[in-house]
Amino acid sequence: MANAAAPTAAVPTLAPPLEQIRHLAEELRLLIPAVRVGEALETTKEFNPETFWRRLNEAAVNVSREATTLTEVFSHLPLPSPQETQRFCEQVHAAIKAMIAVYYSLPKNQGITLRKLVRSTTLDIVDGMAQLMDALFMTPTQSSENNDLISYNSVWTACQQVPQIPRDNKAAALSMLTKNVDFVKDAHEEMEQAVEECDPYCGLLNDTEDNSDNHGDEEDDGLGYPNNRDLYWSEEDQELIIPCLALVRASKACLKKIRISVAENGKKDQVAQLDDIVDISDEISPSVDDLALSIYPPMCHLTVRINSAKLVSVLKKALEITKASHVTPQPEDSWIPLLINAVDHCMNRIKELTQNELELFPFAEKMKPSFILEESSQARVPIPNPVDIDLYPCCHPEDEVSALPKLNLHF
Repeated sequence: MANAAAPTAAVPTLAPPLEQIRHLAEELRLLIPAVRVGEALETTKEFNPETFWRRLNEAAVNVSREATTLTEVFSHLPLPSPQETQRFCEQVHAAIKAMIAVYYSLPKNQGITLRKLVRSTTLDIVDGMAQLMDALFMTPTQSSENNDLISYNSVWTACQQVPQIPRDNKAAALSMLTKNVDFVKDAHEEMEQAVEECDPYCGLLNDTEDNSDNHGDEEDDGLGYPNNRDLYWSEEDQELIIPCLALVRASKACLKKIRISVAENGKKDQVAQLDDIVDISDEISPSVDDLALSIYPPMCHLTVRINSAKLVSVLKKALEITKASHVTPQPEDSWIPLLINAVDHCMNRIKELTQNELELFPFAEKMKPSFILEESSQARVPIPNPVDIDLYPCCHPEDEVSALPKLNLHF
């Protein structure tokens, strides 16, 4: 005779609430790589900007609301049950997935620059929510730190940025160009400040006191030269800094003029050309940073020359792309050749002041490894450099120059 009561199906045991929170943080972080490289969804529907931005704003508001709800229920005892926690976590996960889906609905033909800004904000929201999960998992309930989560966690800040995203590719391009101008401006101000604060005898007194018992250094100290020569600029260094500063000023001028041209003449439907201008302009600030870092003592003149040439190459390319685009209705506009001439003048002066460094290169032990070619590799330096220089493989200063295989590199 069959049993009257059928066997009850086993109910899966849910993890404790805090463990579910930790697992949710891991799941959210797994979504980030796909968002970084994800392509726009293929659709036959015509893109409607108003609908897209409405959906994106609604998705951000929903994420923010779910984050607030989850924070509130985990801010006091008793903690929610495993079943309630599962429901909260599912709602958070669904809100994040919906946010990502809206981003994927933005087609490439609306502009790569615009897509990058939307993607960046989307990634900030996903990462911010994962950080919130970490905080809820690690912060004790009813802690004073827990009460500040809503005020300081980045997920709410990222959600609030969604309405501030530019609504078309031209506005996005102007936003990126403005940031690049500010970056270069800051770098230039830091360089000028460093030069103004430079003390050729920095540390001389301390070195003299520390080495008062070292009779071997008395002769150098008597001549008035500090022992810590790596901490100050020589006269040759200070002379080289002048055209470097001028080159950074020219970089700032180039970006400002490009931004003005985009603002005055840029067309919203010319998304590809605007993207090209932004892409090359994005390379200017990092190149300026490389040059700025290379002028600090101990200065290697060859490194300064190479970084200057990299920056000049990027600037000229940016100006040429801008000149060939629709934002320059008159390609013969005088500001482009004027800036090219200014950039060339700075580079020519840097060449003059670094020529001796090239001739003494085999003995320059202070060169960074990235600029020294190993004899076995015989590799070319992968840097667009408009100067012709002769480099030798790394060697010891006591080696004979004549014994070195010379590498002629033409950039």
